[in-house]
Amino acid sequence: MGKQGGDSTRLINDQGIRLDGRRIDELRPVKIEVGILKNADGSAYIQFGKNKIMAAVYGPKEVHPKHSALPDRSVLRCRYHMSPFSTEERKNPAPSRREIEISKVMREALEPALMLEDYPRTAIDVFVEVLQSDGGSRCAGISAASVALADAGINMRDLVSACAAGKVAGQVVLDVDDTEDKEGQADLPIAVMPSTNQVTLLQLDGQLNDEEFNKAFDWALNGCRKVYQLQREALIGRYFGKNEKVIEVEQ
Repeated sequence: MGKQGGDSTRLINDQGIRLDGRRIDELRPVKIEVGILKNADGSAYIQFGKNKIMAAVYGPKEVHPKHSALPDRSVLRCRYHMSPFSTEERKNPAPSRREIEISKVMREALEPALMLEDYPRTAIDVFVEVLQSDGGSRCAGISAASVALADAGINMRDLVSACAAGKVAGQVVLDVDDTEDKEGQADLPIAVMPSTNQVTLLQLDGQLNDEEFNKAFDWALNGCRKVYQLQREALIGRYFGKNEKVIEVEQ
């Protein structure tokens, strides 16, 4: 079922400024930190607006149960989970249907970037834990997981960068937050491998006409490219001794 949208006119004023002070084509502040968990093979922490998300990677490692192993490639396993305290109302800690769906979507978005054929009969586990949620957590989680995989030394064709656009109060906007997601008319999350422009995730919740879709897709793609720059800078800062491991997005 698509979004219905409520009385969302208050979300954008006459000057085109949104409720949180952003312009309609403006990304929320983004900070990325790499290698923050000593017990994981790779890890990353991302703040995407008010989202606070941790990603950890373990592997490649032996597969259990062994019959799950594939002879020609590694098995990528992803778990997206929202902490009970991550939302306004306490969330049941058991995996929800939405979390199971996003775990699958995340795996499918990351797989094209990984050279899984280099690690036959193994498993690579990716854990994404949402500590605080504010809309767009699947995109932020995919971006953090990609950095954590790179931190783990997994052979990759490219990083995966994710961002969403949407429709709020009848206007296309970049990077929908939680309030806009709930009261808006559409949400379009995408993930790409920026070096090749290969799209690894494309979802649409709601309705957009052709012109709105093209505009939202282009804006989301530009958002992905900005996230990609931050991912690269965070990884370079980690491995080339720069002190500034946390990078803020520049508009």
